[in-house]
Amino acid sequence: MNRIYDFIRRHPTWVDTCWAVLLLMISAVWLVSSVHSEGAGTPEGPLEQTAAVPIVLSMCTVVALRRRVPEKMLVLATGTGVAQLVTGVEVGPSNFAMLVIVFTVASRSIRWASRFALCGALLAPTIATLRWPDDRQTLVSSILGDVFMTVTFLLAWVLGDSLRTRRAYYAQLEERATRLEKEREAQTKIAAAAERARIARELHDVVAHNVSVMVVQADGAAYVLDAAPDQAKQALETISGTGRQALAEMRRLLGVLRTGEGGGTASTAAGSGGERREGSGEYLPQPGVEQLSELIDQVRGAGLTVSFSIEGTPRPLPSSVELTAYRVVQEALTNTRKHGGPQVGATVCLRYSADELSLLAEDDGRGAERALYEDGGNDGLGHGLIGMRERVGMVGGSLEAGPRPGGGFRISAVLPLKAAH
Repeated sequence: MNRIYDFIRRHPTWVDTCWAVLLLMISAVWLVSSVHSEGAGTPEGPLEQTAAVPIVLSMCTVVALRRRVPEKMLVLATGTGVAQLVTGVEVGPSNFAMLVIVFTVASRSIRWASRFALCGALLAPTIATLRWPDDRQTLVSSILGDVFMTVTFLLAWVLGDSLRTRRAYYAQLEERATRLEKEREAQTKIAAAAERARIARELHDVVAHNVSVMVVQADGAAYVLDAAPDQAKQALETISGTGRQALAEMRRLLGVLRTGEGGGTASTAAGSGGERREGSGEYLPQPGVEQLSELIDQVRGAGLTVSFSIEGTPRPLPSSVELTAYRVVQEALTNTRKHGGPQVGATVCLRYSADELSLLAEDDGRGAERALYEDGGNDGLGHGLIGMRERVGMVGGSLEAGPRPGGGFRISAVLPLKAAH
């Protein structure tokens, strides 16, 4: 049965042609029987008998091609009806085609044709009644018959127009579903790109900081290897510990890319503000201002003199602000080690106020190359300051970076607290 329905949907003209052939056969029987009969409804004159055949063929053609060229078939049906009025060929089975074409045209979206079919549906029954009156019927019977046919034609037009409205509604639903699907795909791509950028920033901060510490310690160990073996050993232990810490941080960070045991995805993990603990289903909190002391102790252990101070009353902060503050200080100290030169010292100051968290990180070294802070901070080798600006911008803050008066480099960030909630 489904195959039959599929065939009917794929070949509508063939189906209409079959109905047209059936209508032609019925009309042919009517013509043959009317020639040998007497009374109303018979084409008795030569003109009527001659015109009856092309009129029947035209009406059958209307049925056969009604869905392929409905507007042309409407014009053909109208012309055939006018010819039928002129020649006097009375109403027969072939006139059923007019009912069919009214329904077909009303079901399409061509408004002029639908309105024209509605006018024809209202006028045709009355015109036929006046053109071929039946003397055997009373006036009341003729009026009732005319009303019945008019209502029939009108119902055919209403059904066709309802079908057109329903098709338009379904088409609108499909268009909306397609548009929503495209928007969902675009949002997914944007979210994936943002997540990749976030992970890239995290990897940069972790790798740049820890690797720079390892490089400094390795250079120091190589320098004092023969003269001070104990210091070289201590440097190697620092390198080992820093490497393990960097590896652990990268594992925790990359863990958010894996699917969780409960069906969670990377997006869920990233949105929770934590990193997956290796070998478990828990998420570790991201570093914040409370971990700044550990970070500065680690930097001091690598040989960099750092002065750290806190102004104002510390209080709980939004996780995004805490992570941003930690990463900005981490990147600032990393740049100090990379570009500050020998005997460099750094100062980090964290200031709490009612509406914002201010952060100042500066050093007294030789300063960074201009390419490091010009054009957003891209020095051709890394994207440290670019990552800082992106982080600070994501929480609605501002960042200034550049040479310090009197030498050295300064990074100043202001992180609003109300906007970050």
